[in-house]
Amino acid sequence: MTGLSDSFNRPINYLRISVTDRCNLRCIYCLPAEGARLRPHSEILTYEEITTIARLAAELGIDKLRLTGGEPLVRAKLTELVAMLTKIDTIDDISITTNGALLKHYAHELKQAGLRRVNISLDSLKQDKFELITRRDMLKEVLQGIDAAKAAGLDPVKINMVVMHGINDDEIVDFANLTIAEGWHVRFIELMPFTTDNPPEGHSTWGKASTHSRFMSVYEIKERLSRLGKLKPCPPITGNGPAKYFRLPQATGTIGFINPISQHFCFNCNRLRLTAEGKLRPCLLSDKETDLRQPLRDGATPEKLRQIITEAVRTKPKQHHLFQGSIPKKRLMSQVGG
Repeated sequence: MTGLSDSFNRPINYLRISVTDRCNLRCIYCLPAEGARLRPHSEILTYEEITTIARLAAELGIDKLRLTGGEPLVRAKLTELVAMLTKIDTIDDISITTNGALLKHYAHELKQAGLRRVNISLDSLKQDKFELITRRDMLKEVLQGIDAAKAAGLDPVKINMVVMHGINDDEIVDFANLTIAEGWHVRFIELMPFTTDNPPEGHSTWGKASTHSRFMSVYEIKERLSRLGKLKPCPPITGNGPAKYFRLPQATGTIGFINPISQHFCFNCNRLRLTAEGKLRPCLLSDKETDLRQPLRDGATPEKLRQIITEAVRTKPKQHHLFQGSIPKKRLMSQVGG
């Protein structure tokens, strides 16, 4: 293994793999109510193709994989892909990000296949608010999915909450209290701009990230939490992502903050993204992509494919340019997987 670094000498060891562009929810910050145009199955990478790319990436230095979507659990037989990826010797961590609505059906077999842990997106604990945000009546299923993940040993189960001013910010304290009462690991995430044709309640900011009417900074979130006691910094429970972790007094769970807007963490970004149709995306907030699917299907040699991956990593920008008005426009968030 030679190690993989970008042109700014940042080590790249984490690959996020979108396995599908389909989703069973319609979250207001991610998808229009009617959904998005779906790619035909022939354009989506097969599990064998995903495994080939993951193996080549591992040979270059990638050692952590995360499966995303869309919603990854809507793709049939996902456990087969997990089992295939587990066989790559140098991969030491395979995880998944899911909305949790189908997790109760698959948590145990995912664990058996080799999945290590799970992140679950949950933006409200209230039935009416959940339906407003997701446009679906599936809160009960998500909560059952959280319980199933814990029972299966997919530890730690992290709960991701995208905070939106005037929509769910009144639940910040409720989520934080669950780190005390239930030992939850909650991560508060700033609303990110992504495409100018998303719904008004979504990621669209028409130029500047922090001016969206729904945007709420981590600083404001921390202020809301001050009534619960002093947040004490603590080490990450697992993983090597951008969240900064804290504990409230008497809490067994943790609170994480992900603040890509108010205080970006581009300087130590270690990730690369693979879209469902085989495009390598070095930066979430840039439209720059490199095609891997066509060379792979054309019979490119492993050496050539490794070269394409390496060159794609070298195009990774130093940082995003949201505050200069540069916002990704080619894809919805659901087509990249966050």
